[in-house]
Amino acid sequence: MQTQVNAEIKAAINLGQQGYSVYLPRYLKRRSHARKVETVARPLFPRYLFVAIDLAAQRWRAIQSTLGVSHLVCVGDRPALVEDRVIDALKVREDRSGFIELARRPAFSPGDQVRIVDGAFVDSLALVEDVSDHDRVAVLLNLLGRKVRVFVGADLLAAS
Repeated sequence: MQTQVNAEIKAAINLGQQGYSVYLPRYLKRRSHARKVETVARPLFPRYLFVAIDLAAQRWRAIQSTLGVSHLVCVGDRPALVEDRVIDALKVREDRSGFIELARRPAFSPGDQVRIVDGAFVDSLALVEDVSDHDRVAVLLNLLGRKVRVFVGADLLAAS
């Protein structure tokens, strides 16, 4: 089922109140904002959540008008089916707090060329200068004709 933008939790709560069983897989993301670093829960599949529906017993078309819901993903005129093994595979990867544990990004090495994927320097190419730990990477950006050292979160870099 697809939700409205940033309404995954609202949709899950409202569907739960209607008696539907809902699964919203989430993970913890490190976010930097205004010189502050925090860890926030984010949906693994933004704008999507899973709803268990008994097609014979439940009025599943009511899902379409639930607050927070954009629309039910259908194949033809019937809700799309996700096999139980897919949901089970996601649940197996959850930690004790119920968050999906994501694999660490591959480490970058000095000399690697990378692309910044978010933040003030989005889509800029840079050269890895130093990797201090798994979370922070010193990169050299070419700004105004000179190389400038900038520290970037490793989660904001992609191989170029």
